[in-house]
Amino acid sequence: MSTPTPATLSSSPTLHWTENDQPQSAHWRSERGAPPPKKVVLADDTMNADTAYRLACEGTALLWRGDFHNARQLLQAMTRRIDKTPARKQRKAPKDAGSLADAFHLHRQAQAQRARVLNMLLVPMAADYSVPLRRAPKVHAACLAAWGPADLAAGPSVITLRELQGLTSAHEWRRVGIEIPALGDAPQNRIHPHYGVFSPARGEYIDLVAKAPLPADTAVAFDIGTGSGVLAAVLARRGVAQVVATDQDPRALACARANLLQLGVAPTVQVVQTDMFPEGQAQLIVCNPPWLPARPGSPIEHAVYDEGSRMLLAFLAGLKKHLVPGGEGWLVISDLAEHLGLRTPTELQDAFTQHGLQVLGRLDAKPQHPKATDATAALHAARAAELTTLWRLAVLPL
Repeated sequence: MSTPTPATLSSSPTLHWTENDQPQSAHWRSERGAPPPKKVVLADDTMNADTAYRLACEGTALLWRGDFHNARQLLQAMTRRIDKTPARKQRKAPKDAGSLADAFHLHRQAQAQRARVLNMLLVPMAADYSVPLRRAPKVHAACLAAWGPADLAAGPSVITLRELQGLTSAHEWRRVGIEIPALGDAPQNRIHPHYGVFSPARGEYIDLVAKAPLPADTAVAFDIGTGSGVLAAVLARRGVAQVVATDQDPRALACARANLLQLGVAPTVQVVQTDMFPEGQAQLIVCNPPWLPARPGSPIEHAVYDEGSRMLLAFLAGLKKHLVPGGEGWLVISDLAEHLGLRTPTELQDAFTQHGLQVLGRLDAKPQHPKATDATAALHAARAAELTTLWRLAVLPL
C-alpha cells in the first residue's frame, strides 16, 4: 500500500473547527495533497443548496452532521448550480491551434475551480473507517484497499464527500474489473485497477501493442511505466519469454503484481520499482507515457500529464543504452497535444532525430471514447482529430 498509510496519518494536516462553543480538530485526508480549509461551519439537513453553494464559493467548508443521503443530494444540487453556465458566458472554442491551447488552459482552470467549490462539502470518518452519519454506507473495504489497515490510535479524520465517493467508486471498478479484448474474452481476462492507478479504459493503445509485429527473436521486453500492468500482460500473452515491467509508484506496483498473478502470467513478468528503465537490455522496449505536456494537479493526473515531456524524452534518450542491436522501441502516444497547440507538429519527430532514432513504421488508431464524437464536449475540435499512434523506433547506426 502507498500513502496515506496508518503510519503517516498521525502526521497529516489537521482540520480545525468550532462545535458547541468548543474547539475541535481531526486529521485531514486529501489524496491530492490539498491543504485543509481554513474556515469550517457545521451543516445538516436544514441547509438549503443555495446557501451551501454560496458558502462553498466563498471558501467556507461545510462539515456535514446530517443524513448521509441528504449530503449526497446536496452535492448533486451544488453540482447543478456550478455546471449551469449562463448563455451570455458561453463561448465557442476557437479553432486555431494557439487559441485551442488557451482554451485548454482555461478549461483546466475551470475544472480546478469546480473541484475547489464542490470539495467544500466534508464528511467525518471514525478511526475504524466508519462514517458516523445516519444512513451512511459501509466504506471499510474501500478504505482498507486504498489506505491499508486502520490506525485506531490515530483518531478520527475528515474527508471531502467527493473524494469518499471516488474512493468507493474505484473500489467497485477494482472488484468488477475492466474487460480487455486483447487478453481474451474469458471472465478472468480482466484488469482490476487499484485506487490511485490509472484505469486502462481507453483500449485503442492496448490494441496497438497487441497488433504490432514483434521484432525477430524477441526474448526480453521492457514495459516502462507499467501502471496496471496491462501492456506487460499483453506482451506475455503474445509469447515474450521474459517481460520486465517498471514503475515508481507503490500503488501501481501492487496493482500490476495483482493483475499479472490473476492473469496467470506472473512467472513471465518481473515487476521492478524504478524510475524508467531497469538494468540491462531488451529486444523490445514499450512505453505509453502521459500524453499531454502539462503540470498534473493530483497524483492520478500523473498518468495524463507529463510536465515538460519529462517521461517522453527520458524514454527516447534511454533507448540507445537499453536496446540490443536490431531491437525496437515502441512509443505509444496520442497527438492530442499537437491538436491543442501544446506541442508543435514537428516536435516529436525532432525529438526522434535529436536522440539518434529512426522510425521503422507506425500504427494508428482513432479513439473510441465518447468525447471524440460529442460535439458539445470541451475541446471537441481537438478530440475529433486525435489519433493514437504506436511508433516503431530503432537506434540509428553510428
